[in-house]
Amino acid sequence: MVPPLLRLIATQPQLLLNHAEAYAELLSEELGQATGRWKQRTVLFSVALVCIAISAMLAGVALMLWATTPIADIHSLWALLLAPMLPLAIAVCCLIAARSSANTSSFGNVRQQIKNDMAMLREVGTP
Repeated sequence: MVPPLLRLIATQPQLLLNHAEAYAELLSEELGQATGRWKQRTVLFSVALVCIAISAMLAGVALMLWATTPIADIHSLWALLLAPMLPLAIAVCCLIAARSSANTSSFGNVRQQIKNDMAMLREVGTP
């Protein structure tokens, strides 16, 4: 007695080739999406790092200005505080965006398709 799957492969090999081609397309699409997410996260982390460095430099400059300027001559103390906060806020936003994009699972469609195929093979293999 020949198993149904083996009989199908022997009589219609084109079906197996079509299925393998569909898997290749699905893998290619998933790989492109994963690469895009990786590039996006890299850019977001890079922007965050640069913004943190800028914020640290501006905080140092603000601290030096505050330390060397007499209190009576400081007219806009808020500007000394705000200058390092803006790039720091951008860095935090970039880090949050990078972390949220990390939560998406890669190759989820491929995993689901493999599960579906395995379930179908179990159904065909049971008498």
